[in-house]
Amino acid sequence: MEWGTIAGTALGAVVGVGSTLIADRARWRREQSARDRESKRQLYAAYLAALSRTRNEFRSLVRQLDLTVEERSGAAGRSFREGGAYELRYEVALVAPEAVTVKAHQALHWLRDMNDIVEQGVVRGDERWVASHGAFGDALSALREAMRTDLDATD
Repeated sequence: MEWGTIAGTALGAVVGVGSTLIADRARWRREQSARDRESKRQLYAAYLAALSRTRNEFRSLVRQLDLTVEERSGAAGRSFREGGAYELRYEVALVAPEAVTVKAHQALHWLRDMNDIVEQGVVRGDERWVASHGAFGDALSALREAMRTDLDATD
């Protein structure tokens, strides 16, 4: 057999294996990116749900006029602790870009503010509640927009 034939065959094998490896690597990157995006989307959804769930608990508490200040305060504290937003915010901080992390912190800040106001015994219609609830709503909208922007950027 001639050396030219052997060299050509070897070169063809190297090119074939190399192109297969490059294609496999590209496919792996696409799949990894899709998995990362889906994980992030699920985390973002869980965080938004925790914030909303806790806010809804607070809304329910300020509407219950038959509760004493102590009962309302205790229920608000439990709702805040059990809502899960605090813990999820740390997870968001690990995977999200700074723009999302800042908005996530701001939303939690306003949720904590709502908690403090409910623990003080406010009822629906109190101007402190209305202002805090509105600020939280604005922060939540800004957070959702930052999350959407981040998820769109990873497409």
